[in-house]
Amino acid sequence: MTAGGPRRIGVLIVNLGTPDAPEAGAVRRYLREFLSDRRVVEIPPLVWQPILRGLVLRTRPVKSAHAYAQIWDRARDTSPIRAITEDQAAALGRLLGPDVVVDHAMRYGTPVIAERLDALQAAGCTRILLAPLYPQYCAATTASVVDAAGRALAARRWQPSLRTLPPYHDDPAYIDTLAADVRQSLAALDFEPQALLASFHGMPERTARLGDPYHAQCLRTAQLLGEALGQELRVAFQSRFGRARWLEPSTESVLAALPGQGVRRLALFAPGFAADCLETLEELALRGRDVFLAAGGERFAYLPCLNARPIGMEMLRKLVARELEGWLAPA
Repeated sequence: MTAGGPRRIGVLIVNLGTPDAPEAGAVRRYLREFLSDRRVVEIPPLVWQPILRGLVLRTRPVKSAHAYAQIWDRARDTSPIRAITEDQAAALGRLLGPDVVVDHAMRYGTPVIAERLDALQAAGCTRILLAPLYPQYCAATTASVVDAAGRALAARRWQPSLRTLPPYHDDPAYIDTLAADVRQSLAALDFEPQALLASFHGMPERTARLGDPYHAQCLRTAQLLGEALGQELRVAFQSRFGRARWLEPSTESVLAALPGQGVRRLALFAPGFAADCLETLEELALRGRDVFLAAGGERFAYLPCLNARPIGMEMLRKLVARELEGWLAPA
Protein backbone atom coordinates (compact mmCIF):
# COMPACT_ATOMS: atom_id res chain seq x y z
CA MET A 1 0.00 0.00 0.00
CA THR A 2 1.46 3.33 -1.04
CA ALA A 3 0.37 6.87 -0.36
CA GLY A 4 -0.46 7.43 -4.02
CA GLY A 5 -2.01 4.01 -4.67
CA PRO A 6 -5.68 3.06 -4.91
CA ARG A 7 -7.75 3.05 -1.75
CA ARG A 8 -9.77 -0.11 -1.60
CA ILE A 9 -11.94 -1.99 0.89
CA GLY A 10 -10.94 -5.40 2.19
CA VAL A 11 -12.84 -8.16 3.98
CA LEU A 12 -10.96 -10.90 5.83
CA ILE A 13 -13.13 -13.85 6.84
CA VAL A 14 -11.58 -16.01 9.56
CA ASN A 15 -12.34 -19.48 10.87
CA LEU A 16 -10.70 -21.61 13.53
CA GLY A 17 -8.02 -23.53 11.65
CA THR A 18 -6.59 -26.89 10.74
CA PRO A 19 -3.36 -28.84 10.59
CA ASP A 20 -1.68 -28.93 7.18
CA ALA A 21 -1.89 -32.72 6.93
CA PRO A 22 -3.70 -35.61 8.64
CA GLU A 23 -0.44 -36.70 10.22
CA ALA A 24 0.72 -36.68 13.84
CA GLY A 25 3.52 -34.17 13.26
CA ALA A 26 1.27 -31.64 11.55
CA VAL A 27 -1.45 -32.13 14.16
CA ARG A 28 1.11 -31.66 16.95
CA ARG A 29 2.21 -28.30 15.51
CA TYR A 30 -1.41 -27.21 15.15
CA LEU A 31 -2.39 -28.27 18.67
CA ARG A 32 0.68 -26.58 20.14
CA GLU A 33 -0.43 -23.26 18.67
CA PHE A 34 -4.11 -23.77 19.43
CA LEU A 35 -3.73 -24.96 23.02
CA SER A 36 -1.09 -22.36 23.84
CA ASP A 37 -3.59 -19.55 23.26
CA ARG A 38 -4.44 -18.03 26.64
CA ARG A 39 -7.95 -17.34 25.35
CA VAL A 40 -8.47 -21.08 24.77
CA VAL A 41 -6.81 -22.49 27.88
CA GLU A 42 -6.90 -20.05 30.78
CA ILE A 43 -4.70 -22.11 33.12
CA PRO A 44 -1.50 -20.17 34.00
CA PRO A 45 1.25 -21.11 31.51
CA LEU A 46 3.65 -22.22 34.27
CA VAL A 47 1.11 -24.90 35.17
CA TRP A 48 -0.34 -25.65 31.74
CA GLN A 49 2.70 -25.74 29.45
CA PRO A 50 4.37 -28.75 31.18
CA ILE A 51 1.04 -30.62 30.91
CA LEU A 52 0.63 -29.60 27.27
CA ARG A 53 4.15 -30.54 26.21
CA GLY A 54 4.64 -33.49 28.53
CA LEU A 55 1.29 -35.22 28.11
CA VAL A 56 -1.19 -33.73 25.63
CA LEU A 57 1.21 -33.28 22.71
CA ARG A 58 2.63 -36.75 23.26
CA THR A 59 -0.70 -38.58 23.18
CA ARG A 60 -3.41 -36.60 21.42
CA PRO A 61 -1.83 -35.95 17.95
CA VAL A 62 -1.96 -39.60 16.87
CA LYS A 63 -5.63 -39.93 17.79
CA SER A 64 -6.53 -36.58 16.21
CA ALA A 65 -4.57 -37.41 13.04
CA HIS A 66 -6.65 -40.57 12.64
CA ALA A 67 -9.82 -38.49 12.99
CA TYR A 68 -8.62 -35.93 10.42
CA ALA A 69 -7.73 -38.72 8.00
CA GLN A 70 -11.36 -39.87 7.98
CA ILE A 71 -12.69 -36.52 6.76
CA TRP A 72 -9.70 -35.13 4.79
CA ASP A 73 -10.48 -33.61 1.39
CA ARG A 74 -8.18 -35.77 -0.74
CA ALA A 75 -9.04 -34.02 -3.99
CA ARG A 76 -7.81 -30.66 -2.67
CA ASP A 77 -5.34 -32.12 -0.16
CA THR A 78 -6.65 -30.06 2.71
CA SER A 79 -9.17 -30.27 5.51
CA PRO A 80 -12.82 -29.43 4.82
CA ILE A 81 -12.80 -26.29 6.96
CA ARG A 82 -9.98 -24.73 4.95
CA ALA A 83 -11.46 -25.76 1.60
CA ILE A 84 -14.91 -24.46 2.56
CA THR A 85 -13.57 -21.18 3.95
CA GLU A 86 -11.60 -20.65 0.74
CA ASP A 87 -14.81 -21.26 -1.24
CA GLN A 88 -16.73 -18.88 1.02
CA ALA A 89 -14.19 -16.12 0.39
CA ALA A 90 -14.37 -16.63 -3.37
CA ALA A 91 -18.18 -16.66 -3.36
CA LEU A 92 -18.41 -13.60 -1.12
CA GLY A 93 -16.00 -11.74 -3.38
CA ARG A 94 -18.24 -12.42 -6.37
CA LEU A 95 -21.33 -11.26 -4.47
CA LEU A 96 -19.75 -8.04 -3.19
CA GLY A 97 -18.27 -7.10 -6.54
CA PRO A 98 -15.03 -5.51 -7.70
CA ASP A 99 -15.01 -2.70 -5.13
CA VAL A 100 -14.23 -5.17 -2.31
CA VAL A 101 -11.23 -7.48 -1.95
CA VAL A 102 -12.20 -10.63 0.00
CA ASP A 103 -9.58 -12.90 1.55
CA HIS A 104 -9.60 -15.65 4.18
CA ALA A 105 -7.43 -16.77 7.08
CA MET A 106 -7.31 -19.31 9.87
CA ARG A 107 -6.82 -18.36 13.50
CA TYR A 108 -4.50 -21.33 13.93
CA GLY A 109 -2.44 -22.78 11.13
CA THR A 110 -2.51 -21.33 7.63
CA PRO A 111 -3.40 -18.98 5.97
CA VAL A 112 -2.10 -16.77 8.80
CA ILE A 113 -4.12 -13.69 9.82
CA ALA A 114 -1.09 -11.38 9.85
CA GLU A 115 -0.02 -12.48 6.37
CA ARG A 116 -3.47 -12.00 4.87
CA LEU A 117 -3.78 -8.55 6.43
CA ASP A 118 -0.46 -7.75 4.77
CA ALA A 119 -1.82 -9.03 1.47
CA LEU A 120 -4.92 -6.86 1.73
CA GLN A 121 -2.84 -3.80 2.49
CA ALA A 122 -0.55 -4.64 -0.41
CA ALA A 123 -3.65 -4.74 -2.61
CA GLY A 124 -4.39 -1.16 -1.60
CA CYS A 125 -6.98 -1.80 1.13
CA THR A 126 -7.02 1.12 3.54
CA ARG A 127 -10.25 -0.09 5.18
CA ILE A 128 -10.65 -3.69 6.30
CA LEU A 129 -13.57 -5.57 7.83
CA LEU A 130 -12.40 -8.43 10.03
CA ALA A 131 -15.11 -11.10 9.92
CA PRO A 132 -14.75 -13.97 12.42
CA LEU A 133 -17.22 -16.63 11.24
CA TYR A 134 -18.56 -17.40 14.71
CA PRO A 135 -22.30 -16.64 15.06
CA GLN A 136 -22.09 -16.75 18.87
CA TYR A 137 -19.47 -14.60 20.60
CA CYS A 138 -16.92 -16.32 22.79
CA ALA A 139 -13.63 -15.01 24.14
CA ALA A 140 -11.95 -18.25 23.02
CA THR A 141 -13.02 -17.70 19.40
CA THR A 142 -14.11 -14.20 18.38
CA ALA A 143 -11.88 -12.35 20.84
CA SER A 144 -8.90 -14.53 19.93
CA VAL A 145 -9.27 -13.52 16.26
CA VAL A 146 -9.39 -9.84 17.24
CA ASP A 147 -6.35 -10.34 19.47
CA ALA A 148 -4.37 -11.86 16.61
CA ALA A 149 -5.32 -9.05 14.24
CA GLY A 150 -4.39 -6.49 16.89
CA ARG A 151 -0.97 -8.04 17.41
CA ALA A 152 -0.38 -8.02 13.66
CA LEU A 153 -1.37 -4.38 13.29
CA ALA A 154 0.66 -3.35 16.34
CA ALA A 155 3.78 -3.89 14.23
CA ARG A 156 2.53 -1.72 11.37
CA ARG A 157 3.53 1.91 11.01
CA TRP A 158 0.64 2.55 8.62
CA GLN A 159 -2.46 0.76 9.87
CA PRO A 160 -5.70 0.38 7.93
CA SER A 161 -9.02 1.42 9.41
CA LEU A 162 -10.49 -1.71 10.97
CA ARG A 163 -14.02 -2.88 11.70
CA THR A 164 -15.12 -6.22 13.15
CA LEU A 165 -18.20 -8.22 12.19
CA PRO A 166 -20.24 -8.55 15.40
CA PRO A 167 -21.75 -11.85 16.55
CA TYR A 168 -24.97 -12.63 14.69
CA HIS A 169 -26.51 -15.32 16.86
CA ASP A 170 -29.95 -13.66 16.87
CA ASP A 171 -29.82 -11.77 13.59
CA PRO A 172 -33.02 -12.36 11.59
CA ALA A 173 -31.00 -12.99 8.43
CA TYR A 174 -29.06 -15.75 10.18
CA ILE A 175 -32.08 -17.34 11.87
CA ASP A 176 -34.24 -17.23 8.75
CA THR A 177 -31.44 -18.70 6.63
CA LEU A 178 -30.76 -21.48 9.11
CA ALA A 179 -34.45 -22.33 9.31
CA ALA A 180 -34.81 -22.45 5.53
CA ASP A 181 -31.71 -24.61 5.21
CA VAL A 182 -32.82 -27.03 7.93
CA ARG A 183 -36.24 -27.37 6.30
CA GLN A 184 -34.59 -28.11 2.95
CA SER A 185 -32.26 -30.70 4.50
CA LEU A 186 -35.12 -32.38 6.34
CA ALA A 187 -37.21 -32.54 3.18
CA ALA A 188 -34.40 -34.44 1.46
CA LEU A 189 -34.33 -37.21 4.10
CA ASP A 190 -35.99 -40.57 3.50
CA PHE A 191 -37.35 -40.64 7.05
CA GLU A 192 -39.10 -38.26 9.44
CA PRO A 193 -37.05 -37.45 12.56
CA GLN A 194 -38.77 -37.63 15.93
CA ALA A 195 -36.49 -34.89 17.28
CA LEU A 196 -34.00 -32.25 16.19
CA LEU A 197 -30.80 -31.89 18.18
CA ALA A 198 -28.71 -28.70 17.93
CA SER A 199 -25.12 -29.32 18.99
CA PHE A 200 -22.94 -26.33 19.86
CA HIS A 201 -19.24 -26.40 20.64
CA GLY A 202 -18.72 -26.73 24.38
CA MET A 203 -16.89 -24.38 26.71
CA PRO A 204 -15.83 -24.71 30.35
CA GLU A 205 -18.76 -23.85 32.60
CA ARG A 206 -16.70 -21.25 34.45
CA THR A 207 -16.53 -19.07 31.32
CA ALA A 208 -20.23 -18.28 31.71
CA ARG A 209 -19.75 -17.40 35.37
CA LEU A 210 -16.93 -15.06 34.37
CA GLY A 211 -19.25 -13.15 32.05
CA ASP A 212 -18.76 -14.79 28.66
CA PRO A 213 -22.08 -14.51 26.75
CA TYR A 214 -21.50 -17.64 24.66
CA HIS A 215 -23.82 -20.00 26.54
CA ALA A 216 -26.68 -17.52 26.60
CA GLN A 217 -26.23 -16.74 22.90
CA CYS A 218 -26.31 -20.44 21.98
CA LEU A 219 -29.57 -20.88 23.88
CA ARG A 220 -30.98 -17.77 22.22
CA THR A 221 -30.09 -19.11 18.77
CA ALA A 222 -31.80 -22.41 19.56
CA GLN A 223 -34.89 -20.66 20.90
CA LEU A 224 -35.29 -18.41 17.86
CA LEU A 225 -34.56 -21.20 15.43
CA GLY A 226 -37.07 -23.48 17.14
CA GLU A 227 -39.68 -20.76 16.87
CA ALA A 228 -38.90 -20.29 13.17
CA LEU A 229 -39.16 -24.04 12.56
CA GLY A 230 -42.29 -24.39 14.67
CA GLN A 231 -40.83 -27.01 17.01
CA GLU A 232 -38.69 -27.10 20.12
CA LEU A 233 -35.05 -28.00 19.63
CA ARG A 234 -32.99 -30.13 21.96
CA VAL A 235 -29.66 -28.47 22.77
CA ALA A 236 -26.34 -30.05 23.68
CA PHE A 237 -22.65 -29.12 23.82
CA GLN A 238 -19.82 -31.11 22.28
CA SER A 239 -16.02 -31.38 22.11
CA ARG A 240 -15.16 -31.57 25.80
CA PHE A 241 -11.50 -31.37 26.74
CA GLY A 242 -9.75 -31.76 30.08
CA ARG A 243 -11.16 -32.33 33.56
CA ALA A 244 -12.99 -29.04 34.11
CA ARG A 245 -16.79 -29.02 34.25
CA TRP A 246 -18.16 -28.07 30.82
CA LEU A 247 -21.49 -26.76 29.63
CA GLU A 248 -24.27 -29.32 29.97
CA PRO A 249 -25.73 -31.49 28.63
CA SER A 250 -22.98 -33.11 26.59
CA THR A 251 -23.87 -34.11 23.05
CA GLU A 252 -22.53 -37.63 23.56
CA SER A 253 -24.65 -38.22 26.66
CA VAL A 254 -27.78 -36.90 24.92
CA LEU A 255 -27.19 -39.14 21.91
CA ALA A 256 -26.77 -42.14 24.21
CA ALA A 257 -29.93 -41.33 26.17
CA LEU A 258 -32.40 -40.43 23.41
CA PRO A 259 -33.26 -43.98 22.22
CA GLY A 260 -34.15 -44.92 25.79
CA GLN A 261 -36.51 -41.94 25.83
CA GLY A 262 -38.31 -43.18 22.74
CA VAL A 263 -36.43 -41.11 20.14
CA ARG A 264 -35.13 -43.58 17.59
CA ARG A 265 -35.12 -41.33 14.52
CA LEU A 266 -32.95 -38.25 14.91
CA ALA A 267 -31.62 -35.32 12.89
CA LEU A 268 -28.57 -33.55 14.29
CA PHE A 269 -27.07 -30.25 13.18
CA ALA A 270 -24.52 -27.69 14.39
CA PRO A 271 -25.83 -24.10 14.17
CA GLY A 272 -22.72 -22.60 15.79
CA PHE A 273 -20.43 -23.64 12.94
CA ALA A 274 -20.19 -21.67 9.69
CA ALA A 275 -18.31 -24.48 7.96
CA ASP A 276 -18.15 -28.22 8.36
CA CYS A 277 -14.98 -29.37 10.09
CA LEU A 278 -13.51 -32.12 12.25
CA GLU A 279 -16.01 -31.41 15.03
CA THR A 280 -19.01 -31.83 12.74
CA LEU A 281 -17.93 -34.36 10.13
CA GLU A 282 -16.05 -36.74 12.42
CA GLU A 283 -17.31 -36.06 15.93
CA LEU A 284 -21.00 -35.65 15.06
CA ALA A 285 -21.64 -37.32 11.70
CA LEU A 286 -19.47 -40.39 12.38
CA ARG A 287 -18.90 -40.90 16.11
CA GLY A 288 -22.21 -39.31 17.06
CA ARG A 289 -24.05 -41.61 14.69
CA ASP A 290 -22.29 -44.65 16.19
CA VAL A 291 -23.21 -43.61 19.74
CA PHE A 292 -26.87 -43.09 18.82
CA LEU A 293 -27.23 -46.37 16.91
CA ALA A 294 -25.37 -48.37 19.57
CA ALA A 295 -27.84 -47.04 22.16
CA GLY A 296 -30.81 -48.35 20.18
CA GLY A 297 -31.39 -45.61 17.62
CA GLU A 298 -32.68 -46.67 14.21
CA ARG A 299 -32.27 -43.70 11.83
CA PHE A 300 -29.76 -40.87 12.11
CA ALA A 301 -28.98 -37.89 9.90
CA TYR A 302 -26.39 -35.17 10.23
CA LEU A 303 -27.52 -31.97 8.50
CA PRO A 304 -24.55 -30.06 7.02
CA CYS A 305 -23.57 -26.52 7.89
CA LEU A 306 -24.36 -23.64 5.55
CA ASN A 307 -20.83 -23.85 4.14
CA ALA A 308 -20.48 -22.08 0.77
CA ARG A 309 -23.94 -22.91 -0.54
CA PRO A 310 -25.81 -19.97 -2.12
CA ILE A 311 -28.35 -19.66 0.70
CA GLY A 312 -25.61 -19.22 3.29
CA MET A 313 -23.49 -16.95 1.14
CA GLU A 314 -26.38 -14.57 0.54
CA MET A 315 -26.89 -14.38 4.30
CA LEU A 316 -23.19 -13.62 4.82
CA ARG A 317 -23.31 -11.01 2.08
CA LYS A 318 -26.13 -9.22 3.89
CA LEU A 319 -24.25 -9.23 7.19
CA VAL A 320 -21.00 -8.03 5.64
CA ALA A 321 -22.64 -5.39 3.45
CA ARG A 322 -24.34 -3.95 6.53
CA GLU A 323 -20.98 -3.54 8.26
CA LEU A 324 -19.50 -1.91 5.16
CA GLU A 325 -22.11 0.85 5.11
CA GLY A 326 -20.43 4.22 4.91
CA TRP A 327 -17.43 2.65 3.22
CA LEU A 328 -19.26 1.31 0.16
CA ALA A 329 -21.45 3.45 -2.05
CA PRO A 330 -25.14 2.39 -1.87
CA ALA A 331 -26.00 -0.34 -4.38
